[in-house]
Amino acid sequence: MKLITWNIQWGLGIDGRLDLARVVADARRIADFDVLCLQEVADNFPELKQSRGENQFAELAALLPGHTAIEGVAVDLPDGKGGRKRFGNMILSRLPVGRVLRHAAPWVADGHRSMPRLVIEAVVHAAFGPVRVMTTHLEFYSADQRSAQVATIRDAHRVAAERALRPPRAGNGTFDPDVQTPSAILTGDFNMTPDEPILRALLDPFGDGVPAFRDAWTVAHGDVPHPHSFCIYEQLHKPPHTSDYVLVTEDLAPRVRNLVYDTATQVSDHQPVLLELA
Repeated sequence: MKLITWNIQWGLGIDGRLDLARVVADARRIADFDVLCLQEVADNFPELKQSRGENQFAELAALLPGHTAIEGVAVDLPDGKGGRKRFGNMILSRLPVGRVLRHAAPWVADGHRSMPRLVIEAVVHAAFGPVRVMTTHLEFYSADQRSAQVATIRDAHRVAAERALRPPRAGNGTFDPDVQTPSAILTGDFNMTPDEPILRALLDPFGDGVPAFRDAWTVAHGDVPHPHSFCIYEQLHKPPHTSDYVLVTEDLAPRVRNLVYDTATQVSDHQPVLLELA
């Protein structure tokens, strides 16, 4: 199973060109991916640099026929013309997809510049069994916001793992429990460096049979420092640093064959990350 996660900055490259087809082509250059997790996907936001207000959720789905396209809208606002402005994350999977959940993170009142965030969770049926693929984009400006969002992620994972241990009673229609699994992959732009306490809290054990998350980079490469994934080619916000991650539950750690940061591409201001599982 090959998975790529990428904050695509609504398709805007370092060269100032917005081109979603180029993003998809570059992802395909990196790997023949089974699952693509994207952050910063926009719909009807013409105020974003170089945007025409295009529905990028629809455009990306059209660029990847044969993939299940899952939208995760965190920002949903009126456009003043009877329509909606939407911004968030996306999962595209050519593997079969089961139940999809969307977890809204608390938008805490801390006075900082911020926006609503959420986690998409989709059960993907890989060759080795079902796995919950989760992707998110945590707050950039506020550590308090990130801390609350990490608590949401941990709670969502804990509840899902407990539900797998004690499955819901079978039912029909809306009560169909579908497949439950404690195994999970968590991806996204966390807006945290590897040494931040909030990231370490995300990796804390749970107990009671709930598998903890492990950093797939560390699983694959040990103590080698993470490559930079943000601000490599454009230092508008900070010096180059690591912001994007793939975590796997400890039961999946033996399946990690490689974790690669593509530090060459300039199709976004972030670098894509490739996970390969046996």
